[in-house]
Amino acid sequence: MTTQRNQPDDPRQPLVLLTGATGYVGGRLLEALEDAGARVRCTARRPEHLRDRVKQPTEVVHGDCLDASSLEPALSGVDTAFYLVHSLGAGKDFEERDRRAAQNFGSAARQAGVRRIIYLGGLGDPDEQLSPHLKSRQDTGDTLRASGVPVIELRASIVLGSGSLSFEMIRALVERLPLMVCPRWVRRRAQPIHIQDVVSYLVGALRLPGDSGRVYEIGGADAVCYVDIMREYARQRGLRRWMVPVPFLTPYLSSLWLGLTTPLYARVGRKLIESIRHPTVVRDNRAREDFDVRPAGLAESIRRAIANEDRRIAATRWSDAVSSAAPERSWGGVKFGTRLADSRSTHVPLNAGEAFAPIRRIGGETGWYHANLLWRIRGFIDLLLGGPGLRRGRRNPENVSLGDPLDCWRVEAYEPDRLLRLSAEMKLPGRAWLEFEVKDAPGGGSTIHQTAVFDPVGLFGQIYWYGIYPLHDWVFRRMVRAIAARAVADARNQAPLLDEPRRAEGA
Repeated sequence: MTTQRNQPDDPRQPLVLLTGATGYVGGRLLEALEDAGARVRCTARRPEHLRDRVKQPTEVVHGDCLDASSLEPALSGVDTAFYLVHSLGAGKDFEERDRRAAQNFGSAARQAGVRRIIYLGGLGDPDEQLSPHLKSRQDTGDTLRASGVPVIELRASIVLGSGSLSFEMIRALVERLPLMVCPRWVRRRAQPIHIQDVVSYLVGALRLPGDSGRVYEIGGADAVCYVDIMREYARQRGLRRWMVPVPFLTPYLSSLWLGLTTPLYARVGRKLIESIRHPTVVRDNRAREDFDVRPAGLAESIRRAIANEDRRIAATRWSDAVSSAAPERSWGGVKFGTRLADSRSTHVPLNAGEAFAPIRRIGGETGWYHANLLWRIRGFIDLLLGGPGLRRGRRNPENVSLGDPLDCWRVEAYEPDRLLRLSAEMKLPGRAWLEFEVKDAPGGGSTIHQTAVFDPVGLFGQIYWYGIYPLHDWVFRRMVRAIAARAVADARNQAPLLDEPRRAEGA
């Protein structure tokens, strides 16, 4: 006898509500729940920003935890709710916003008859005088429990993974600073956990028997200090870094220093830095007994984060990811961790196939649509440095395939009439990508997105980017315009050919 697996749209299957699906952990959890066949409903303050990220038949509804009236319809019929909401980036009043959001959600969940809430909080000894960030995370769990709905609270230490705030901050510091001053608080012990293991615990909480609530402390296999994390990252990246211990740099002064070295993360990073003075290690091992999860150690977590980095870059359009993080714009383009991006877009009154045609033919004999002499000079310099230069050209003048060499690039991703992403094989003090994407525009026509991404290695990589940025700015700004102009011209030239059979038929 075989058991038929429930389909995610089966009304007999319990409905799971996911808040925070647009966030880092929530986005990974959404994917895992959908892959597991769960019946999922997501809330978002701006549902239109989430609908194109979910699979059928996942629901996306409006819901704002600071607006109690929006929660009643969102929680209707829900069996279990994931609460992954925080206001860390909101400013000075984030604790009050966290408290009010949890009160609203807990009250609405009780009225809707929700069986259980699963909440991801933060590790830290509640008997200590915790930092505002850690205290708010634990107070949120208490507030949810006060509603009367059973709460499964998972308290985690540092979350490591490609794109996570903690990993990107560590990555930025180690990549940028050959010499780091290390105050005593960086010797505080933590138990970093990989994002995949966090998601496994969250999914596993759905399967826990009974309707009671409890607190679980979760962490990776290794209890280490922050210096160990930075040293392991440097080791795996092949970077030599010197770390000098000093006794006088307080967490507050360190947070100001962080704002100078990693400005993108300064606002939320300062709050996290102030929490580092507290140990965040697992003291209660019940999670190992109740969950079928065997977390990775530090070396494996960093290895996965670095290995998945390229895949995450490939899966994300940089201009979208950066805008969602509200980065600062500066003379040097857009900063995202240690990576830098130059993103341009332009609208054309053409369908996607017509707009994409010049992109499909780029490089080789066609050239790069603007400043071809500069491209040839750059190719010659690359040859002198031992790189491929522009001599390889392209295999086919009309079409490309995944893995094709294209001048000094290689085709990393290709979707006809939509996407072309090139990975640089020229000699550079870092890694580089050039991506073109065409999308239908809401008012008709298409939008061409062009994004150049550079991942510098060390100080010389930073100097390289900022040193040639004025030239890049000039080339890339005119390049996307030239591609659009070529697309329009080609479409006009094709129009008489398409009309010819009609004229002959009419004659």
